[in-house]
Amino acid sequence: MDILVNFLKHTGFAQMELGNALMIVIGCVFIGLAIRKDYEPLLLVPIGMGVIVGNIPYVATMSLGVYDSWLPIAEGGKGSLQGASVLSIIYFGVKYGLFPPLIFLGIGAMTDFSTMLSNPKLVLLGAAAQIGVFLTLLGALFLGFTPEEAASIGIIGGADGPTAIFLSSQLAPDLLGAIAISAYSYMALVPVIQPPIMKLLTTREERLIRMAPPREVSRRERMIFPVAAFLICALIAPGALTLLGMLFFGNLLKESGVTERLAGTARTALIDIVTIMLGFAVGASTQASMFLRTDSLKIFALGAASFAVATAGGVLFAKLMNLFLTEKINPLIGAAGVSAVPDSARVAQMVGQQEDPHNMLLMHAMAPNVAGVIGSAIAAGVLWSVLAK
Repeated sequence: MDILVNFLKHTGFAQMELGNALMIVIGCVFIGLAIRKDYEPLLLVPIGMGVIVGNIPYVATMSLGVYDSWLPIAEGGKGSLQGASVLSIIYFGVKYGLFPPLIFLGIGAMTDFSTMLSNPKLVLLGAAAQIGVFLTLLGALFLGFTPEEAASIGIIGGADGPTAIFLSSQLAPDLLGAIAISAYSYMALVPVIQPPIMKLLTTREERLIRMAPPREVSRRERMIFPVAAFLICALIAPGALTLLGMLFFGNLLKESGVTERLAGTARTALIDIVTIMLGFAVGASTQASMFLRTDSLKIFALGAASFAVATAGGVLFAKLMNLFLTEKINPLIGAAGVSAVPDSARVAQMVGQQEDPHNMLLMHAMAPNVAGVIGSAIAAGVLWSVLAK
């Protein structure tokens, strides 16, 4: 009986707390949204399962969770895995910013910058959407977060999960879990959050605007762009060197025409593996004792506000540009300036076709969409350069 009683005391049922149960329910909701609503299933399924795994209680002397840390570099240069768990080793890629650049490599290898190159003024829409980053930063400062924490929270407004994780790992590692979950949750909810804002800020006549087909971009332009764009962006914001270096490296692999095998690996097997590890590790980091705090609720509120502001910023800036342009821009594509690739571009297409089923906005929306990826990385680089200690 003593053995039985001792066993029961050590089960997850006996150690389960209300917070753990709540987080497990949240993990199930994420999986349900991914399967039933098709909201970013490649992200929400790994994150949801990670949330469930990370909130199963265990005996304190067992090394099982992501926070059962290990020292990758000990004194004398010798690493130690003593006390490490498998989850903490996987989480290393999140905590030390390894996974986000690899995600950017895959994104670069699957991104076509032709639409942006054919109509460079649409880059301004991607830049305008970054207003969500800086207004969220100010809001976080107002709520009592430190400048480093506020900068990390602000990147949620760029709708770029890997960039938010990367900057948080450098400036605010204690908030990494909450920021990552918030960023990816709102990325998954792009089809829910953006359309009401887009319709509110535009008239039917504006939503019916048809744009001229983009010009054909030469192969030479596509090959020169990743090298030239990297040099310009990295010199402006050296802090973005890692993310942008991998993004444009992946794009160069794609456009060079001589490294198709490498480009294919980067945009398929590599990015799939990293997405699995990143999503699962982020989910597993949401242990109730670390995640269910007042700061987490503030971060989620700021994340929602930043997403709305970024969407509105892109739409309103497109309307401003139309005051000076002969060939008008459909303001709906301004919402694609948030760098949720390619979902926000698809939303622009969807909302446009609700007014005119034959209005093809997707290719035009991809220009501010990919510009938003670059813009959020530059914003992160600038903030890291200014706030790094």
